[in-house]
Amino acid sequence: MRYINKIRETLLLIFLFSAVLAFNASADSTNKNLTKVTIDIKNKKYTETITDKNGKEISFDMVLIPSGSFQMGSNNKEENRADHEGPQFEVQLDSYYLCTTETTLELFKAYYEETVSNKKSTKVAGKQEVDGVSGATPVYGDMSMGYSEKNPAIGMTWKNAMQFCHWLSKKTGKGYCLPTEAQWEYACRAGSDSVYGVTNSIEELEKYAWFDNNSNDETHAVGKKIPNAWGLHDMLGNVNEWVYDFYDPEAYSKIDISKPIANPQGPIEGTVHVVRGGAYDGLEEEIRCASRNFEEDWWRFGDPQIPKSRWWLPEMDIVGFRIALNLPK
Repeated sequence: MRYINKIRETLLLIFLFSAVLAFNASADSTNKNLTKVTIDIKNKKYTETITDKNGKEISFDMVLIPSGSFQMGSNNKEENRADHEGPQFEVQLDSYYLCTTETTLELFKAYYEETVSNKKSTKVAGKQEVDGVSGATPVYGDMSMGYSEKNPAIGMTWKNAMQFCHWLSKKTGKGYCLPTEAQWEYACRAGSDSVYGVTNSIEELEKYAWFDNNSNDETHAVGKKIPNAWGLHDMLGNVNEWVYDFYDPEAYSKIDISKPIANPQGPIEGTVHVVRGGAYDGLEEEIRCASRNFEEDWWRFGDPQIPKSRWWLPEMDIVGFRIALNLPK
């Protein structure tokens, strides 16, 4: 009996402690429009190093993005907004890691050299139909397009970016992936509700991003601009970044905005995928946190092959990606 009473006392203490935590969390959630953040992982940053087929070591940094919630999309008052950015809705996300920079040409070439295949590519009907063994067909032209190895990787299709993630996962034993659209926007905002995440001023943004105002019409080496509040470089500008989600212009309007959405994955099916962030030639309306873009037919006009490659977007130096790592449940 004494043992049972002891258990009851312990359970009561646990209950009271949980109630205090819940109260504190509630007290921190007074403004629905601002990001609410809870850091629950000790290792807030790590460096991943891989060795390519020639024995060269290549490293990149991953930073913890804390769990929390935010208002996704843009409101009706935001200047230069597009209809497919609304209505706004609340998203709740678990913690995950995101690369501090866009994937570099150096790292992408390591993947290409280890996996390139002379076989013709085959159609991919859905998101999960990308195996982790075969690689891209040979690139048409120069993969670097004349840029340095520290510039972002460019000109790959969504399928190719996904295959890179499979290759890197097999090489490291970790589950690397493309971030979801919600994960990308949450990280871009980094706890802010400003238009550009780091500022509301297009002039001030020049300190943080390469875009039409300051890029000299070309990409730049990653990580040279000031990072945002969560240590992420080039979230806006430089290159558009592939995300996991299919594109649907009515995706937001189909969501029940009366309640928060937990860890959304985007539409179940579609024909093209979303890119985020804008590129070095981006105008101010294209490089907002809420701005959405997607693959268009003209992206393949530089490919003379018939049929068009499912791996490459020749001459498209405005498209790249960065990688994420979801935490085990």
